[in-house]
Amino acid sequence: MYDILSSKAEDFINDEEILATLEYADKNKGNEALIDSILEKARMCKGLSHREALVLLDCEIPGKNKEIFELAREIKQRFYGNRIVMFAPLYLSNYCVNGCTYCPYHLKNKHIRRKKLSQEEIRAEVVALQDMGHKRLAVETGEHPVENPIEYVLESIRTIYSVKHKNGSIRRVNVNIAATTVENYRKLKEAGIGTYILFQETYNKKAYEELHPTGPKHDYAYHTEAMDRAMDGGIDDVGCGVLFGLNLYRYDFVGVLMHAEHLEAAKGCGPHTISVPRIRNADDIQADLFSNAISDDVFEKIVAVLRVAVPYTGLIISTRESPKARERVLKVGVSQISGGSRTSVGGYVEEEKEEDNSAQFDVSDRRTLDQVVNWLIGMGYIPSFCTACYREGRTGDRFMSLVKSGKIANCCQPNALMTLKEYLEDYASPETKAKGEELIKKELKNVPNERIREIAAERLVQIENGVRDFRF
Repeated sequence: MYDILSSKAEDFINDEEILATLEYADKNKGNEALIDSILEKARMCKGLSHREALVLLDCEIPGKNKEIFELAREIKQRFYGNRIVMFAPLYLSNYCVNGCTYCPYHLKNKHIRRKKLSQEEIRAEVVALQDMGHKRLAVETGEHPVENPIEYVLESIRTIYSVKHKNGSIRRVNVNIAATTVENYRKLKEAGIGTYILFQETYNKKAYEELHPTGPKHDYAYHTEAMDRAMDGGIDDVGCGVLFGLNLYRYDFVGVLMHAEHLEAAKGCGPHTISVPRIRNADDIQADLFSNAISDDVFEKIVAVLRVAVPYTGLIISTRESPKARERVLKVGVSQISGGSRTSVGGYVEEEKEEDNSAQFDVSDRRTLDQVVNWLIGMGYIPSFCTACYREGRTGDRFMSLVKSGKIANCCQPNALMTLKEYLEDYASPETKAKGEELIKKELKNVPNERIREIAAERLVQIENGVRDFRF
């Protein structure tokens, strides 16, 4: 039986409820009156249920689809403005004991080069990332109790935060590691992590178990219930996601929204972010062998409807996607992107040769961070390196309440501009700097509070004179 408040995976991600939702949406995808009522509810920016959201995703009425995309753009602008948060992944180790059929880290892969960074190598990677201009990282490891125990992850986080190079420092470390215990989540919280990220891959239990035939990740319930344990361990910012292409996309779209609804109802706060990766080639993995791949058009609509359904949640897209695909989804809901990414272990210090590959997936957008920043500025976006909310304790329900009230703009807009100014002063090419300075002048006027706008203008001058790390 479907039970949104239950801590049991098969209750809050209930197969019968998902199948009933798929049937309901299929029957109502042409129901114009119902679609109008759902769109009217969405305009109130209170979010949609998983059933309502799937009706919009399945809608085939051209005029209504146009309304959905327009509404997604309006909602994104209302809550996020032109700001796009920047981050980079940092792969610490690709040792793994799991048998995941879509990931080259799987235990049976004897071809991929196995590598684990020492603390000294992590320092070198962090310096390289700081020299690019990054302030926010997502730490990644394979699941291996001997090579990658929680103690190694904790030590690595301490190392990352300790590195201060020139004007660089990593101000927020998000963590994407395997499902673990409440006790270990407490340790991660104490280490000062930002968001705990874990992708479900697919919410279909049967498909999940087939895709994870061996290893601890085979346990569907333990994996699916990880966010509950993380929040019980004190981590109030969690990030969900599915890997589109592994299973039927409609099923997993409903599943990720049910997961968000469950966390909101049972833990008092929904996910801080939802990621929308698509399967990609990597070492011994051929993406075209997976029959559930989705087109760019479907992908864009998934992002648009997610933005409408969970207006306060950050949506993340990585360098898995091409520049063209990333541009499309930025317009309809994505609020965080990676730039200049390397998905190999140690790849920032020295890019690997093809025959010496340790990467988790092939990168489609291979531009440098400066090129990505330049591209975003050219489209009118503000590349933001802000980590202020995490460092000021505005996390979990405190963050969400500020977003829902609209007051967050008085923090986010000036913080985005000040961190962009830091980037322009310390790392940008002359062309990017010139374009960025013009954007800052224009966007400073959009800070709602006059006094905060004045303070931000003063601080921008101070940044130009060498002072760093202001935040509201």
